[in-house]
Amino acid sequence: MKLTVEKKDLLNVIARAQNIVEKRNTMPILVNVLLDAKNKELRGYATDLEVSLTDEIPAQIKTPGKVAVNAKSLFEIIKELPDGKIELERKDNNWLKITQHRAVFNIVGISPEEYPVFPTFTTQEFVKIEADVLSEMIEKTIFSVSTDETRYHLNGVYLEIRKDKDGPTYRMVATDGHRLSLIDRKLPQAAVKASNAGVIIPRKGLHEIRKLLESVENSVEIAIEGAQLIVCHGSTVLMVRLIEGKYPNYQQLIPQNLKEHFLVQREALLSSLKRVSLLSNAKSKGVTFALAGGKMEITSNNPELGDAKEEIEIEYKGKDMRIGFNARYVLDVLSSMHDEIVRVELNDQLSPSLVKPNKDSSYTCVVMPMRI
Repeated sequence: MKLTVEKKDLLNVIARAQNIVEKRNTMPILVNVLLDAKNKELRGYATDLEVSLTDEIPAQIKTPGKVAVNAKSLFEIIKELPDGKIELERKDNNWLKITQHRAVFNIVGISPEEYPVFPTFTTQEFVKIEADVLSEMIEKTIFSVSTDETRYHLNGVYLEIRKDKDGPTYRMVATDGHRLSLIDRKLPQAAVKASNAGVIIPRKGLHEIRKLLESVENSVEIAIEGAQLIVCHGSTVLMVRLIEGKYPNYQQLIPQNLKEHFLVQREALLSSLKRVSLLSNAKSKGVTFALAGGKMEITSNNPELGDAKEEIEIEYKGKDMRIGFNARYVLDVLSSMHDEIVRVELNDQLSPSLVKPNKDSSYTCVVMPMRI
């Protein structure tokens, strides 16, 4: 293998690849990126067996061939080289020689035959979705994904396509048992090709999709084939192995007909909660909301650190009430919103509460209370 390629093109491919390669070293082979040169293109492959990425860039191929090298080492070298053309050459011992002007690097590689079989797909059933819409849906749900590995079916976001009377809708849901996030976004009728059955997308896959979306200005194409989700944009293809298992009936976790509610300025509650939670219990992060008239008093107490209290104005006409929350859960919800006014619905100090934008019913969060 021998070729010449532009630095900026190569750097883009290797940067994406090194985000995906296996970091835990359970399979040493997976720290490598596979480079395949043929037909005037250099194609890069990276996988950790859960998330796989392939991308291609134009190159002047003198001799076609393949080589697998450490993704991090290759990225660090290419990043430090000046802009311009770089020559790559695979040596007989599978080392990769990198040359630019007077700079020459030789890095240890492995035989491409040792690289694991890369996933493929045959489906043409892709649907287009705006990059900013998909990115928003991920941002508004990923923080509620469970980190408990024993509850593997909760270690991702549940995605389903619902065919409502108003037209098709993408729905994303995530829960860890303590809080739940749900968002709906409308789809154009022509886009609906997927089945109504939902799928569970793992957390790492969602992080990689979000990174890909950061560089996309218009739309991406997605498809589901077997046990994998495929996301395409231009020459970049991201394949995510879906979590097998049945997602719980999340509708049962969403309380209905809550008796009380208050409206509050999101920024005021967010900043106040950040301050008061500094003196909350380090593990439980517990804070108390005391509602009375048009005021809410937020308090925290930690015998080892001290206590804190702050009062903010709210729009509330219900009965006086005290309710405890894990501050981090409420902060995550508020940080995912961009609306000026937030609506909080509740029954009593033992029942789950709803937090949502005051004028947007398509985004709902459930937060379980803490005993106080």
